[in-house]
Amino acid sequence: MLVLSRKQTQSIKIGDDIEICILEVRGGVVKIGVTAPAEVAVHRNEVYERIQRSSETQEPVGSYTYSG
Repeated sequence: MLVLSRKQTQSIKIGDDIEICILEVRGGVVKIGVTAPAEVAVHRNEVYERIQRSSETQEPVGSYTYSG
C-alpha cells in the first residue's frame, strides 16, 4: 500500500484519468472529491461490500433452476 500525506486542496493522480482531491479536513473527518471517467465505478468501501454481497445472492437475469 502506498501511503501519501496531503493537505486541504492538494490532490493525488491515479493514471491519467483519476484525481483524488482533499476538499476539507475537520476534526477526524476528511472530505474527498473523486474525478474519474463515467465508466469507472467509485464507491465508499461499505457500499462496495454491500453491492458485492447483493450480487452474490442474486441469480443472473434470465437464469433458472431446473428441478425435474
